Amino acid sequence: MNLKQILAMAKKNKVQFVAVKFVDLAGKWHQITVPAHELNQDLFDPARGIGFDGSSVGFAQVSAGDMIVIPMPETGFMDPFAELPTLTFIGDVIDVSTGDKFIHNPRFIAEKAEAHLRKSGFAPQSMWGPEFEFYIFDSVCYENATRQSFFSVDAREAHWNMGRDEEPNLGYKIPHKGGYHAAPPHDRFFDFRSLLCRTMEQCGVPVKYHHHEVGGAGQMEIEVMFDTLTKMADRTMLAKYIVRNAAFKSGLTVTFMPKPLFGEPGTGMHVHQYLARNGNSLFYKKGGLVNMSGLALHYLGGLLKHAPALLAFTNPSTNSFRRLVPGYEAPIKASYSVGNRTAAVRIPGYLSDPKTMRYEFRPPDATCNPYLAFAAMLMAGIDGIKHKIDPGQPLNKDLFSLSKADLEKIPTLPTSLPEALEALRRDHQFLLQGGVFNQDLIDVWTQLKSRESEALALRPHPYEYELYYDC
Repeated sequence: MNLKQILAMAKKNKVQFVAVKFVDLAGKWHQITVPAHELNQDLFDPARGIGFDGSSVGFAQVSAGDMIVIPMPETGFMDPFAELPTLTFIGDVIDVSTGDKFIHNPRFIAEKAEAHLRKSGFAPQSMWGPEFEFYIFDSVCYENATRQSFFSVDAREAHWNMGRDEEPNLGYKIPHKGGYHAAPPHDRFFDFRSLLCRTMEQCGVPVKYHHHEVGGAGQMEIEVMFDTLTKMADRTMLAKYIVRNAAFKSGLTVTFMPKPLFGEPGTGMHVHQYLARNGNSLFYKKGGLVNMSGLALHYLGGLLKHAPALLAFTNPSTNSFRRLVPGYEAPIKASYSVGNRTAAVRIPGYLSDPKTMRYEFRPPDATCNPYLAFAAMLMAGIDGIKHKIDPGQPLNKDLFSLSKADLEKIPTLPTSLPEALEALRRDHQFLLQGGVFNQDLIDVWTQLKSRESEALALRPHPYEYELYYDC
């Protein structure tokens, strides 16, 4: 949209406020709001925009924290949760000391990754399609203090409420791990998800489908249509915003945590991806290995080679690795297959359209910053094409049924956040190509995430009381 179109949109919707959202390094949205009378050309001027303190969101030191955020016109949408009509944009961050885009702004890194792909000549664009999984709870409470540490959640459709007095209890609870594609009345959130999807589409996020997931305690999935890297990262942030706020307004609470419940299925954010030209996937070749082109196989080789380091960006939380364990359709080995959901990379067995031939990288979860995670995956794929990395033959077996000897032949993914960060320290040159990432950002990221892991390690765990109190 240009300014004339934006002003027309504001007039049509009787806009009273304009909000600009931007993402920090960890992947959280922040927002600045101005009255509608400030909606003019100056708001979009990189030399003017809206000033903010970058040091307060982890972008800069206090001594040089002044930054500017400017709205990106093409991202405008009406916020469906604001009581007063509010036109909202995703913003770009400008470093006032240079007048240029801030080099550590995650959205800028995503843009640079796309530019690097075009410059490589391998493809003009990459296409992305994450799957959004999440749990809907009726309540959540938690506390971490010197004298106590706990969490407690409840979900109305969970099997543990089968015998609860609900005045009356009408039954139709979902059995443990029995929620996959459940239908109403077991699926109590069908209408809620439909309303969610309608809201997402109204805000510019086209939806592919939605359904109940395996977890009987309120696990859901919404899958969206493909788009290019930076646009899909924008849509990922927007989708999470819509899901959280719609739930909150309905007296519910949502979490995208990878493993919020012990013994229940974890929550991932599987990322489908392919390179494209003129709307057609460059990954398809009839008669090739699993009908994949040489370009596709080399891209896959890069993903698998760099998978341990990638997990530092795609699975950047201590909780991430409580999901990546045997027995839950979660990948633990750097392998690929057709249709096998225990592999790190799955080639969907139901694909019938060569135009969208793609891979599904299964380790990621929603604790990631999508701009950084998508950019890192693309850089790994480009490195694989550049160096013609051979991914080997597909492993079309259930990993959990293999013998110990056979399992040991397959490279293992990191089993903890410190392991993933160490893999990134050893293997990140592929991310630095074309100036997409830089060494300073890698160092800042590893320090930030190391502090999270160290903070958890310092605290006694409630389960340790069960194990060791009477030692």
